[in-house]
Amino acid sequence: MILKQRLKAVAVFVGLWLRNAVIFFFVSTLLAVLLWRWVPVYLTPLMLTRAVGHVMDGNLPRLHHKWVSLDEINDNAGQAVIASEDQNFLKHNGFDFKAISQAIDEAQRGKRQRGASTISQQTAKNVFLWNGHSWLRKGLEIYFTVLIEHVWGKERILEVYLNVAETGDGIYGVEAVARRHFHKAASRLTEGDAALIAATLPNPRERDSAHPTPYLLKRKRQILRQMHNLRPWRQQASTAP
Repeated sequence: MILKQRLKAVAVFVGLWLRNAVIFFFVSTLLAVLLWRWVPVYLTPLMLTRAVGHVMDGNLPRLHHKWVSLDEINDNAGQAVIASEDQNFLKHNGFDFKAISQAIDEAQRGKRQRGASTISQQTAKNVFLWNGHSWLRKGLEIYFTVLIEHVWGKERILEVYLNVAETGDGIYGVEAVARRHFHKAASRLTEGDAALIAATLPNPRERDSAHPTPYLLKRKRQILRQMHNLRPWRQQASTAP
């Protein structure tokens, strides 16, 4: 009888702890999303882990980042990343199911795997999560993507993405890479500059926009064509539902 009572007490305690943990998780994550809706994102988990990695390798930490508002970033930058990373960005609700289906189909046929993450998913991952591959991290990425789509909206998502995306080794955001690699502010980026930056995004620590390889220049030309084939992103945003 005493054992049964103790087991019941333990079960009640565990149940209460789990309930409180779930409540804390949802309340804290929602508050974080609401906070970053208005406050500039100066530091992300990826920035921290990369800086720690530099130190572990025996180097000084490198972290070049400067937050600027979307109005201080030339529209060429937004057009370039949408053209290269997520052409349906202003149409989907955070997930491009057609691109996901195509990526799965190509993987099953043994073709070179390509990413199907949207700009919204990449932003959620960059701001709230650690780098890596696991079902837990993917599940949280989906959760945060849904939240920022509903709480932030497309322009804020694009603003954050352009400010926190890794754009070089120890470089984050278009303002920092514009100043370090192009010696100008992000507000003065040309179409070619923006396309070259976008061309590095799959692997910005290996693809250097300051010293572009022939492949990177070829990719830049492809992105420029895609940019011209799309309506300007601000026009798309003004007519999006």
